[in-house]
Amino acid sequence: MLVVADRQWDPQDLAALWQLRRRAAGGCGGGRWCDCVKIPAPVAIDLDFWRGRRVLVTGHTGFKGAWLSLWLQSLGARAIGLAPGPPTSPSLYELADVGKGMSEQAVDVRDAPAMRRALREARPEVVIHLAAQPMVRRSLIDPASTYEINLMGTVNLLEAVRVGGESVGAVVVVTSDKCYENLGDGPHRFVEDEPLGGADPYSSSKACAELVASAYRRSFGSVKGLARLGSARAGNVIGGGDWGEDRLLPDAVRAVRDGTLLKVRNPGSVRPWQHVLNPLAGYLALAQALCEDAGTARAWNFGPPAEEARPVRWIVERLAALWDGRLEWETDEGENPPEAQRLELDSAAAEARLNWHPGVGLGEALEMLVSWHEAHSAGRDMRAASLQQIERFSS
Repeated sequence: MLVVADRQWDPQDLAALWQLRRRAAGGCGGGRWCDCVKIPAPVAIDLDFWRGRRVLVTGHTGFKGAWLSLWLQSLGARAIGLAPGPPTSPSLYELADVGKGMSEQAVDVRDAPAMRRALREARPEVVIHLAAQPMVRRSLIDPASTYEINLMGTVNLLEAVRVGGESVGAVVVVTSDKCYENLGDGPHRFVEDEPLGGADPYSSSKACAELVASAYRRSFGSVKGLARLGSARAGNVIGGGDWGEDRLLPDAVRAVRDGTLLKVRNPGSVRPWQHVLNPLAGYLALAQALCEDAGTARAWNFGPPAEEARPVRWIVERLAALWDGRLEWETDEGENPPEAQRLELDSAAAEARLNWHPGVGLGEALEMLVSWHEAHSAGRDMRAASLQQIERFSS
């Protein structure tokens, strides 16, 4: 049991813990996302494990990669990034000066020889593979490139580990919640052993990446890094600094910035929304576990609890309230590609075996996003602002 605020709490009771972490009633100068009541970190991130450890992150200039790289820097890890450049402008990578605290190489995961050279030079102890083409709509326009990056990029990374990764003790391959064969047949929370599939090239490419990871783990178990290879499935992450195209939250940020009307596709669709730091904590916990226990080399879901799965309409209405009426929206009645109406993950395995739990609820995640972008609009130091959100999440 944990004693917090003069009460005893079961660490599994995340709903109660979320109620403790709230906005201060009287205000404390902390902005919209205030953390006056501290709760224990939901994942035991081992500072001694990460301090000085060489960690290679592919896709470190992307939204998730930049947040992860900042977190690794705050932990004292020796982070190495591989990416050809930031995928958007503006980007969290540029605004938070992510490259300042790490070494990096402009390497594209599609370039197999360059990947092998970079891995040999970096000699990482942990590899976290985030590089991806992450957009469903873009995959429909350019499916070949999507498969090259998401499928062959994963093959190239694992080949680099296989032929020259003597230093690697663990590999985390990040895929997507969309890797499952989603038939859209009513409420269903996917578990890790269910069939993989995908009705679009993006989803299919992520299912393929899962199959590749499994094949390398099973075929090349004599290579330590591949014997301790885990995959992570999470999706619909939100947070400050995301300017991706055709995404609800970045589209909302742009609408507020430009004073335009937000067009919303499928307001009734339900997704496993969560703050980006929640699954990133899972990736760190998984990497730690892989280094300590080869039995954790498998696929893992990192998603919010059932009560946190919300429809698009709920998200937009909450954002409109947080932005004090500056966000106006309407349903997009135009032609749009078909999408699954519902997608949810069952993360019971990660909760039980990795001691991972989402540290931030959805309402708080939206507050954090709005707070980050308000700080950006006010001209604040966004590296400091981003590290502050990581510190609050971790404390």
